[in-house]
Amino acid sequence: MYTTTDERGILNNFAREPKLYYAEYPSVEQQRQYKFLGAAAVLLLTAVVLVAFTVS
Repeated sequence: MYTTTDERGILNNFAREPKLYYAEYPSVEQQRQYKFLGAAAVLLLTAVVLVAFTVS
């Protein structure tokens, strides 16, 4: 941890900055998985809404 002290003796701590990197474009397999998870989320949300309407 990086610490500095000012003229009054007050400490100021700074966190270490993480190393930056650029994100990579998802592969075809990852894109297919995202589509599957999105479709599953839509089906789950639709089921919850239908159950809510049925119960009320």
